[in-house]
Amino acid sequence: QAQPVESGGGLVQAGGSLSLSCAASGRAFSVYAVGWFRQAPGQEREFVAAVSRSGDNTLYADSVKGRFTISRDNAKYSVYLQMNSLKPEDTAVYYCAAGYWLGTSQISQFEYWGQGTQVTVSS
Repeated sequence: QAQPVESGGGLVQAGGSLSLSCAASGRAFSVYAVGWFRQAPGQEREFVAAVSRSGDNTLYADSVKGRFTISRDNAKYSVYLQMNSLKPEDTAVYYCAAGYWLGTSQISQFEYWGQGTQVTVSS
């Protein structure tokens, strides 16, 4: 079972950068695609980005395309989300999730979820 754990959240000014990490114990993590999602107060959880299990294929939400980059290192059982040019509207709890991905942004494809890490962008 791949139980992800997120880290790297924090407070940053608008225009700044943050890097989130998602790590999971066990070899099983490398057989899953991994996605990042976020949820702002009072809003539904939304898709941010996903990477295939090999790392060859990625998908981004339009709202973060060109600013965020997802990558993975299977040797370290880790997935990363580099966030640049952050905006106040990026403020949310960011979740990492693993699952059998079909290449879309549909949240139901991801079965194993972390507890989330808070990202706050001040204006």
